[in-house]
Amino acid sequence: MGTLLFIIALIMEIAFALYSIVKKQNHQRARNWARIAVFIAFTILILFSVIIWSFRWILLAILLFILAVFGTVSLIRNRNTKEYKTSRIVRNTIFMLVGLAIALAPALVFPQYKLQKVTGQYEVATAAYTYVDKNRIEEFTDTGKNRFVNVEFWYPQHAEGTYPLLVFSHGAYGIKSSNASTYTELASHGYIVVSIDHPYHSFYTASDDGTTAMINAQYYEEVSNVNKDGIYTIEEAYGLIQKWMKLRTDDMNFVIDTILEKSKSDNNPIYQHINTNKIGVFGHSMGGAASIWLGRERDDVRAVVNIDAPMFSEIHYDKETNDLVANGSTYTTPILNIYSDDVWVQLDNSSTYAANKAADKIFSEVYNVHFQGAKHLSLTDLPLFSPVLANMLQGGKADIDKYYCIETENQIIVNFFDYVLKGIGSFSPKATY
Repeated sequence: MGTLLFIIALIMEIAFALYSIVKKQNHQRARNWARIAVFIAFTILILFSVIIWSFRWILLAILLFILAVFGTVSLIRNRNTKEYKTSRIVRNTIFMLVGLAIALAPALVFPQYKLQKVTGQYEVATAAYTYVDKNRIEEFTDTGKNRFVNVEFWYPQHAEGTYPLLVFSHGAYGIKSSNASTYTELASHGYIVVSIDHPYHSFYTASDDGTTAMINAQYYEEVSNVNKDGIYTIEEAYGLIQKWMKLRTDDMNFVIDTILEKSKSDNNPIYQHINTNKIGVFGHSMGGAASIWLGRERDDVRAVVNIDAPMFSEIHYDKETNDLVANGSTYTTPILNIYSDDVWVQLDNSSTYAANKAADKIFSEVYNVHFQGAKHLSLTDLPLFSPVLANMLQGGKADIDKYYCIETENQIIVNFFDYVLKGIGSFSPKATY
């Protein structure tokens, strides 16, 4: 929609300019009427939900409103005293095109997209909270304050009974809403999903009291350099991994423990509808690695979904070979691995994925799914929310259809948790989609 509007606006402005130049007249009256009509049309499109009002359209709405007001005033005054000048027409047209480009930039970078269909029986509600960990001081700041963790719940509205708890951890630079379509689909099938913003690991997070935290510059640099040759030794990279995983798993443990405690004493219906005996964890990229870690650490975690991540908890640094190797110890929690092409091609040639490669032999119950043609971020909502950013961050456009990919992934995850946590049906996904 944003691209279409930009093209229409571009054609209109250039057409008016060419017409004025050919006729050697300003045609200001016609231009004023056109701008008033455009603003009215834009308003009608919003009222009839052809354009879904959001942050994408704020700048454009302001620009069109201002142009319509100036056009109306000009028509009322009924004066056009400016002498025709080609240079003025060209200059004004250029300014207008630049203004339109700026106003439409949010809609072009974050295009309006169709919401994923929800297939479950429950309507879904959301709620966001900030938890403060009184046992940890924030290591990314020197304020001496305790670490806070922001969470958001997706849960069945008007719920009755109890539902399994699923805890999600985002990727290296992600945010808690990175897989919102997945949480919504799960909640519609009778799950209470809580997604975590890991402060200073997430791109941006905001607390209940207005406190905000952007991604930490040093952490960003470490993650950016860890896969580059010659920046870190394998041993140094392994040390960084351990540091990142400790913060991630500490956050996840804290959130789960907080929720379990609140389920005993807090009257909030969200906590009272949690089945504390059925807990699953899942995450994308670094969040997937942290989820696997919790699946080994915690006895109350019954199921794990790893989306495109190495199994950091299942490898160690071997000084003799100067490489990363699989621990070889049995992993007993049922796990579903979902891979894009970006990771799939590394399973055979990167020691970072040594445990992933060995999982079929040393894991008690493991399922592997490969989305052919998918890139790393295809397994999140980002290609829907902002194809431009997704393509920039992952180095190009994925071959797989973005709607097919996320909808199929969501259905597979629902089926896995249904099978493991609810005992519904069987689970036998295809190896490749």
